[in-house]
Amino acid sequence: MDKKNILDAMQAHLDNLTKPRGSLGKLEEYCLKMAAIQGKAPPKIEKKGVYVFGGDHGIADEGVSLYPKEVSFQMAINMLSGGAGINVLAGSTGWELIVVDSGIDGDFPPDGELNPKNRFIRAKISRGSRNFYKEMAMTEDETEAAIGKGRELAEDAVKQGYNMVAVGDLGIGNTSTAAALLVAAGLDADAVIDRGTGIDDKQLAHKKRVIKEGVVNRRPVKNAYSILQEVGAPDLAMMTGFMLGLEGRGIACVIDGFPVSSAAYMAYMVNPKITDYLFAGHLSKVGGHKIVLSALGLSPIVSLDMHLGEGTGAVIGGFIVQLALACALNMAGFDSGDVSGKDIEEQKY
Repeated sequence: MDKKNILDAMQAHLDNLTKPRGSLGKLEEYCLKMAAIQGKAPPKIEKKGVYVFGGDHGIADEGVSLYPKEVSFQMAINMLSGGAGINVLAGSTGWELIVVDSGIDGDFPPDGELNPKNRFIRAKISRGSRNFYKEMAMTEDETEAAIGKGRELAEDAVKQGYNMVAVGDLGIGNTSTAAALLVAAGLDADAVIDRGTGIDDKQLAHKKRVIKEGVVNRRPVKNAYSILQEVGAPDLAMMTGFMLGLEGRGIACVIDGFPVSSAAYMAYMVNPKITDYLFAGHLSKVGGHKIVLSALGLSPIVSLDMHLGEGTGAVIGGFIVQLALACALNMAGFDSGDVSGKDIEEQKY
């Protein structure tokens, strides 16, 4: 069945549910998009996983964050111990959590000693990116390896049987790297560079100067691979490969906040069709997030003034999509219920 026929079948299914037509609003839009992604009507979400990509960022050496880079490793340990915000939100909404060490500058103990509370994938490309203000962020080999590993993780999502995945981030300095990617891609620097971890006005001015000058210093061409190599980082490159690798897999992908969305934009530069299977989980409080979502043509599912990262907004938004599908699957239809279509259409809501 082609896409038009699938969408027509899904719309007919929604219109047959015992409710006024269109009364579930955006939930019905999510059902239609999921039907197109899965190629069937009605679609189902039976298993879902959130991949949190951790990495360090050399640009943090320029004082663009409130926290030292050691915090990235500490945050990852907390997450693997079950104590992070994403552990609670994912566990409460039925997501399996997968922590990916893409490039954290720290040595994790063996699994037997670490005893992680969730899956832990050791995919370290390097001990973080280099400081793009002073030198190229990654070598060509590192960039290709990170993107390739991301594609491998898309295969992992297929093998795990996920109908939906979410993408989260973890790493000090990643909002600066994310902003640099977007500036290098041609988005307005002042619009996309924001406070990140809550720096003051003086620190924000410093952050803007460092990022703008860093992009000029590197002079990447407007090509996603060049941009990632010059001003990116292994975690963001791996997210890019992951999203690209999901094409044609029948798996929906929910993106989280600003860093993840910058990686999505890199993937979009390679293949604009990726937005066919992407959902924006939420609108972050980070100022540049709205700009990049608009550039991607995506509308956020929720807006809760969150800016934690870790995939927290993505799992909330993805759960709402799952609730939409539950309505489509479990509500009675006019052809099986005791309410006539005419009666329900005349009710005033």
